[in-house]
Amino acid sequence: GRASPPLAALSQVLRLERSRRTGIVFPLQKLERYLAPGTDTARFRLFQPGLAALQRAEALFRSDRGHPIDYVSSAVRMDHAPPPALPEVCFIGRSNVGKSSLIRALFSLAPEVEVRVSKTPGHTKKMNFFKVGKYFTLVDMPGYGYRAPQDFVEMVEAYLQERHNLKRTFLLVDGVVGLQKTDNIAVEMLEEFGIPYVMVLTKIDRASRGVLLKNVLEIQEFVKENTQGCFPQLFLVSSLEFSGVHLLRCFVAHVTGNLPTVEAS
Repeated sequence: GRASPPLAALSQVLRLERSRRTGIVFPLQKLERYLAPGTDTARFRLFQPGLAALQRAEALFRSDRGHPIDYVSSAVRMDHAPPPALPEVCFIGRSNVGKSSLIRALFSLAPEVEVRVSKTPGHTKKMNFFKVGKYFTLVDMPGYGYRAPQDFVEMVEAYLQERHNLKRTFLLVDGVVGLQKTDNIAVEMLEEFGIPYVMVLTKIDRASRGVLLKNVLEIQEFVKENTQGCFPQLFLVSSLEFSGVHLLRCFVAHVTGNLPTVEAS
């Protein structure tokens, strides 16, 4: 397998000086100081686990002999999907939003797991299932919008409606361009089916601070005004710099029932 990249493990992040460490683990908090006085930041800190919870979550994403993390199978139809035995999370988003790169970053401590990442938008044509020991399954869904597979809607709608072990859907939005029309369609679908979901802003290393702040505030306002099933806190990630990846691992562990209590720091 490949070697884990720098900052993939919490132990490496903890060696950094404090403000950089906070920026990697809680990138949303790093933005707080640039907000106008009086801005409501309650939604920036709803999920704020302590170090013990972050470490416990990381252990789930670190493979070893007694805890294998494996690509299980791919499916284009629900009857090809593996049995719904474990709690499950799925990742959806526009083609080229950085979905496979984020999943690869989440699994970077299990370098033998092969998550194919392509520079070609729309590369993922099937639902790809990854099993994390006996704890949960993570599903990489095909991208929507540009170059989406023709049967995308049928595949994804069937999955969302029929998969009773689905605990949370992670809707990825490009941090550089913000919420797009196609993302609104995905939101409408999740809302219509009553699926609990969370929004993740990707590629935050590529956006200027001004652009990032604008997109964060616009999305949080959108979530507040237009959604019922969306978790009110936005998650920010950079698959390149590992910002937000440790927190997202912890949230996945939490929603799949593998962190009994999340201690506030």
